[in-house]
Amino acid sequence: MKFSLVLVVVFIATAVQSTNFSRLRRSPQQKYTTRYDNIDVERILHSKRLLLNYINCLLDKGSCSPEGRDLKKLLPDALATDCSKCSEVQKKQAGKVLTFVLLNYRKEWDQLIAKYDPDGIYRKKYEIDEDYDYSELDEAKK
Repeated sequence: MKFSLVLVVVFIATAVQSTNFSRLRRSPQQKYTTRYDNIDVERILHSKRLLLNYINCLLDKGSCSPEGRDLKKLLPDALATDCSKCSEVQKKQAGKVLTFVLLNYRKEWDQLIAKYDPDGIYRKKYEIDEDYDYSELDEAKK
């Protein structure tokens, strides 16, 4: 079974990239704004409070900051368009965040997948089986 970095990009690009968005803006090229491409992704990932606030917002389990609300609006579009409106920096940040969430917050990962891909459309599209064995990733974490 293949675990595609593309899913990483699609799913989290907006989560990391929009942590400081006050408003999502698109350029004439229909790209997401690059205004926040320099955010400190590592700081967010290593702050359980910050990361879980965004995850809980996405899961409708907590309040959302303005950035979180924007993220919830943008995420379906990013999924549907294969993150085609993301910058290269956003795609790299997305990969970093998704890998981190997958390895360190498995329960939340499963909940996010259940909410944003209930019919398995994106898992199928990116060749990720529902019964994927993540144990390989657990070994890589060690």
